[in-house]
Amino acid sequence: MATSNQAKKLKFAVLGAGHGGLAMAGHLALMGFHVNLFNRSKERLWGVLSTGGIRIESEFGLEGFGEINLATTDIQKAINDVDIIMVVVPATAHRYMAEITAPYLQNGQMIILNPGRTFGALEFRQILNKQNVSVDVIVAEAQTFIYASRVIGPGHAKIFRIKNSIPVASIRAHLIPELLKKVRIAYPQFVPGDNIFKTSFDNIGAVFHPTLCVLNSGWIEDDSEFQFYVQGVTTSVSKILEKVDEERVLVAEALGIRALTAREWLYLAYNAAGSNLYDAMRANPGYRGIKAPTRLNMRYITEDVPTSLIPISSVGKKFGISTPTIDSIIHIASCLTQTDYWKEGRTVERLNIHNMSLKDLRLLAIGEK
Repeated sequence: MATSNQAKKLKFAVLGAGHGGLAMAGHLALMGFHVNLFNRSKERLWGVLSTGGIRIESEFGLEGFGEINLATTDIQKAINDVDIIMVVVPATAHRYMAEITAPYLQNGQMIILNPGRTFGALEFRQILNKQNVSVDVIVAEAQTFIYASRVIGPGHAKIFRIKNSIPVASIRAHLIPELLKKVRIAYPQFVPGDNIFKTSFDNIGAVFHPTLCVLNSGWIEDDSEFQFYVQGVTTSVSKILEKVDEERVLVAEALGIRALTAREWLYLAYNAAGSNLYDAMRANPGYRGIKAPTRLNMRYITEDVPTSLIPISSVGKKFGISTPTIDSIIHIASCLTQTDYWKEGRTVERLNIHNMSLKDLRLLAIGEK
């Protein structure tokens, strides 16, 4: 945790007042940091505006009231003179956040997407380039979100868990130490990711979330209550998960990245091991009790398909890597929600990298380009 002097010097803007944003803003304020909170609609800010802050509670002793410096729907005021901009919105809103922050960014500011999903930092940077942003800012992404949290009332959030280790990487990977030197004052849990390819392809939600929703769609629409990662994963379902995972890893390899397999991730994150993915998921006590979603039009599909599966498949097509299982999940998810995810998702064309060679891509992510 930061010393009082460190906390006083570091200023944050948290963009988004949902489950994650409210928890992050409240916790940062509780730690003594200057925090501005932005949300597009004023409704989610009412509780904060009426009390002047956010009440935090947890299941592990963290509790208190964090005073928020500013809660606003004015993005210019929210990010003015802050050091670190924490973007805590669904990945489908990253493009919008880049567009509205672009005119007001200042030299030296750091932007962290929490999390980036797949190629979030790249999309954000490309939007800034399109808007002709000339100021020198660092754009980075976290591999996953640091909190498991929920809003439980107006200006009131509950934090169930804070993860121990969160890889973070920036566009221009040599800037990662500079980024971490500052952000670790608040979050020592943030550790260096190799580069944005690594943080993007270690996005395990891309494997689990959409596939389990698609393969359990009848059960979900029946309003049956079942454990998503336990009852929703049979031996047959796990075989499809393994194919999705295999294709994700192969696309990462085409970019020169050694992505964690889902089984490796389960072992590292939860110490859950097994001879196959089904056994490893069964061995994870953290999955027990997590209920399935009650509808299909929710983030596991509407966010994870366009910002996770689409970019994986699109990059695979660019470099000649076949992803038939991922493509099938995308197609069925599009049918289920009556949405063309290829039209709105993070394709190489929308990311403006379709004409780039592998060397160019690596220079963009790792070097000075």
